[in-house]
This record gives sequence, structure tokens and C-alpha cells, in this order.
Amino acid sequence: MADHCEALRSPNAWNFALSLFILFGILISYLPQHYRIIARRSSEGISPYFVLLGTTSGTFAFANILTLPTSRADLACCSQISAFGCFAGTLGVAQIGVQWSCFTVILLLFLLFFPRASPLSPPQPPKSAAPSYRTAVLVVGICIVHIFLTVIVHLVFIYRFPLLLKSCAEFFGIAGTILAATQFLPQIYTTWRLQAVGSLSIPMMCIQTPGSFVWVGSLAGRLGIAGWSTWGIYLVTGVLQGVLLVMAIGFEVRDRRDRKNNDADGHGRTNGAVRNGNGTAEEGQNNERTSLLGGEARS
Repeated sequence: MADHCEALRSPNAWNFALSLFILFGILISYLPQHYRIIARRSSEGISPYFVLLGTTSGTFAFANILTLPTSRADLACCSQISAFGCFAGTLGVAQIGVQWSCFTVILLLFLLFFPRASPLSPPQPPKSAAPSYRTAVLVVGICIVHIFLTVIVHLVFIYRFPLLLKSCAEFFGIAGTILAATQFLPQIYTTWRLQAVGSLSIPMMCIQTPGSFVWVGSLAGRLGIAGWSTWGIYLVTGVLQGVLLVMAIGFEVRDRRDRKNNDADGHGRTNGAVRNGNGTAEEGQNNERTSLLGGEARS
């Protein structure tokens, strides 16, 4: 332990700068998504199962790094080294904590601005297969219960089974990796079905996709091969998010080209028509789906 703490007293300047850059990068990367949902006053186009898997995998990832012996040793050294050394040595924990917090905000915004049928509008056809508000509430409830259960398991292993902490951390990591590996599949399906970006933020994905691989390198350098259960999560999500990003950009380019062609032909919005999430035109009347806070969802 003494040798480990001594190594943290003088952190490598390059690693510290990179880790700090990643920390702020994670925070900034989520802001466009938060803003887009709030600005549109709708979370339409975001799959509830994407939110469920993203939140639960993030919870497991946070629990994983808090349970890893390496991270616990870093935290234990904080009482023996300077505040700067402690801050630099625990940036890996802070990075995953910020990522989990930011995705939890998406979970809350998803429910808060979930599109609901207006009492004055005709009912949605069954073939639309749009998720119900009950599904959104269920997703949030499951995520909250999962957080509490994960905290309880984490504390039980710390105080009752300390010798099994590494196995517990690996379980959290493997579970998080499995959830993360499937996290983007429902969203890829939803975006493909809608043929539109909806409330997804392309700027967020443009920042996060390459950032995921930089983050993997940073965590792998800090935790080594033994920490594969931590950085493996972000390697998988980086690849799948890249697939979603390419799809979203393709739909956005197509829609902009269509709008440009319509404007050039003089058809634009002459008849008050707007493009809906399925790529078809509908009359510019009251929106059929409104968020929990009220107001029409804006494109």
C-alpha cells in the first residue's frame, strides 16, 4: 500500500491532463442531449429500452469501479497524500461517476418530457407501436430499484465479504458490459423504424463516439488488463454508438436534402404541411402527442 500511495504523490502530468480533459469532455458531451430534449419539450424518438439499459449499465459500471481493489486502494491513499494527488488519482472514478450522473439526467428528462396523447386528439393507430407513458414510468421505476439494490450489494460485500470484492467488481463489470452491448440495439431499431433522428442529439454522439475510444485508452492505462471489466464497457458502447451515429447522420442529410428540394420547387410549407417522424407529411394542426409538462413537441 505504501508503494502504491507513493506513486500517487507525483501524478504524471500528461495522464492528469488527459484524464481531466476526458472528465470535462464527458460532462460537455451530454449537454446537447439534455438541451435537445428540453428545447423540443419531447423525448419522442428515444427508446425507453435504450434508457433502461443505459442507466442500469451505467449503474453497474459505477459500482464496478468503486468496488475494484485498485480504485479502493486509490481512495484509501487520499488520507496519506496531498489533495491534488488524491484528486489526480481518483479521476477515473470521477469520470464514470459523471457519466452515470449525466445519463441519469437523461432518464429523468425522458419521463418528464415523454410525449402523451392529447385528450382532444384522435387516438394513435395501433400499428404505430409507440411506447406508452406507463412503459416510461415502469422504466424509471426499474432503474431506481436497480440503483438501490446495487448499493446494497456493494455495501454487503465491503463489510461482510471483503475477500470477494474483486469477484463482486467483476460481476458488476460483466453485467454492465452485457447491458451496454445491447444498450444501443433498441435505439438503433427505433431510429431505423422512425426513419428520423427525433430527440436524439447528433452533436452528443459526434463527441462521444471518438471520445469513447480515448476514454478506453485512458482507463486501460490506469487500470491495466486487470481492469478490462471496466474499460470493456466503453469499448463496446463506442462501436455501437458509432453505428447509430452513421444512421442518424444519414437520416438528417436525407431530410435536409428533401426540405431543400421542396423549397426549391416552391412546395415547402405552402399548404401548412410538416414532416412527421415517419418521413410522411401531415397537416400543421395541433400536435397529437404532447409532453408531460405540456406544450407541443418541436422538431
